[in-house]
Amino acid sequence: MDDELLVRSGLRAILGSAGDIDVVADCGGAEAAATVARHRPDVLLLDIRMPDVDGLTVLGRIAALAPAPAVAMLTTFDAGEYVEAALTAGAAGFLMKNSSPEQLRHAVRVLAGGSRILAPEAMAPVVDGYRASATTRDAARRVEALTERERHVLALVRRGLSNRDIAGRLYLAHGTVKDHVSSVLAKLGGVNRVQAAVVADRARLADPPVQER
Repeated sequence: MDDELLVRSGLRAILGSAGDIDVVADCGGAEAAATVARHRPDVLLLDIRMPDVDGLTVLGRIAALAPAPAVAMLTTFDAGEYVEAALTAGAAGFLMKNSSPEQLRHAVRVLAGGSRILAPEAMAPVVDGYRASATTRDAARRVEALTERERHVLALVRRGLSNRDIAGRLYLAHGTVKDHVSSVLAKLGGVNRVQAAVVADRARLADPPVQER
């Protein structure tokens, strides 16, 4: 599915020249969901950027089909901006429009066989996204080891408050807050206040509730 007729004609010619691939339809973004529902293809090549209805919107619309086709997002744009959103939305592949004819035919066969395929340009964003999510999970586990009071203190450390300011916000003695901060830093692995604030941010630690006297 692509809004450029020339691109669709080229893809049809490339894929149709393979004896084991049957191109059942091609269309623009506005007709994509209806066309997929009517023809029920096994594989869908879908442009991620189209002026009327973009590829991510089409992907969302066909997600409810049973069975839904294996979708490969096809684009000339920088993969990093779109790959995470496309894969999260259910895409099984991510290809570039400058792929060779044989690469396109191979991708369709891979997708039809139930596997996934990623262009080299998409690999770095996927790996970076995994690393970021792993870092977030690690931070969340470390924060879970803290007591509720310690999490409240850490949340305010994340906001850049001093021990005295934290004591005022939580209605605690200054020495008590100092002890809590020392405990937090030790439990997080002997980090300093800046590093603790980074852990809290990655763990998306919520601010403590407003204290009432």
